[in-house]
Amino acid sequence: MRSRTLTLAAVAGAALLATAALPASASGSVTPRSAQEGSVSAADLLAKVTSCSQISNGKYKTDDETSATIPVCGKNGAVFWKADMDIDCDGQVTGKCNGNADPWFQNDTAFHQSDGKPLRAESLPYVVVPSTSSIWKYTSYGIKGGGVVAMIYNNKVEYAVVGDTGPTKIIGEASYATAKALGIDPDPATGGADSGVTYILFKNSQVSPIESHSAAVSLGDSLAKQFLQNN
Repeated sequence: MRSRTLTLAAVAGAALLATAALPASASGSVTPRSAQEGSVSAADLLAKVTSCSQISNGKYKTDDETSATIPVCGKNGAVFWKADMDIDCDGQVTGKCNGNADPWFQNDTAFHQSDGKPLRAESLPYVVVPSTSSIWKYTSYGIKGGGVVAMIYNNKVEYAVVGDTGPTKIIGEASYATAKALGIDPDPATGGADSGVTYILFKNSQVSPIESHSAAVSLGDSLAKQFLQNN
């Protein structure tokens, strides 16, 4: 897996208003035990992302030492990429995510819970998007903190939120909880997946509150159905 950069992008400012938000629901902070989540199958989603209409101005690396081969692709109502998965354990200090377990640990995330605290990587499925650069500016495509992401790996679907930003030239990272739910080794130092992970980010979506995984699943399932209809 790649050697992660030691610096995070600047913490995002006030949360953007949602255009596809759900009301606050029961806490979704319990780590999902497994995926498939929702009613849309991995096969149906993957069938819609077999070809890429590249929207990024160039491509990303999956690790520091690899060449840039991963484009960001556009679809009706979504953007997507296919990459590896490195493990983000940043945010709140927990038993699995802390400076001892993670040599790259940062005690903050780009986007915060409704109470102002950083996200909790051990229990909240979230995805890391590349920080804005000349390659790609995620906000220009309706992607924002709390936006819904369909994660697909090994015929499983897991819904997550956009929760953090990462290096400007590297793509393919998600939280400890995301990896665990998909059956990927979530260890921040030695875990992750070398390939085979699909990230589908739904434009102009936002879970409220961002820390409610149950809200992410409900909204994600609805948006996934729309995605199938519109592509």
